[in-house]
Amino acid sequence: MNTKLILIALFVAVVACQKKEIINSDLAPVPIGPYSQGVKYGNTVYVSGQLGMLRSTGKLISNNVTEQAGQALKNIGHILEAAGSSLDKVLDCTVLLTDINDFARVNVVYAQVFKSEFPSRVAYSITALPIGAKVEFKCVAGI
Repeated sequence: MNTKLILIALFVAVVACQKKEIINSDLAPVPIGPYSQGVKYGNTVYVSGQLGMLRSTGKLISNNVTEQAGQALKNIGHILEAAGSSLDKVLDCTVLLTDINDFARVNVVYAQVFKSEFPSRVAYSITALPIGAKVEFKCVAGI
C-alpha cells in the first residue's frame, strides 16, 4: 500500500513540474496571427499550422502546391529543432488542402520527408487558407 502512495505522489510531482514552453524558431516564418509557432509541454511539441511561407519575405514560396508543401514541412522541421525534436519524431499530422485534387502531389512531398514509420494523419479539403496558400500542415511530435 505504501508503494502505491509513493508512486502516486511521484506521478503528481512530475506532472506538477511540467510547464508550458513557447517555442520560436528564427528560421521559420513569423506567425501571421495571435498564435505561437509551437508549444512544448512535457515530452510533447505541438506545432501550429504552417504554410509554405519563407521567413525572409513573409510570403509564400510560390503558387505551386508541391513547393508550398515542401516549405511548410521545412518550417515545421525548424520549429521542432528549436524545441529539441525533429521530423522523425512526429507522431501526428493534420493536412489542410484547398483542392483535394492536389492530394497525390502533396503525398509525394510528404513521403519524401517522412520516409518510414509514417505519423498518424488526417487530411481535409477546405475552402480557403490564409494568404492564398494551397496547403497547411499541423503536427504533434515527441521529444
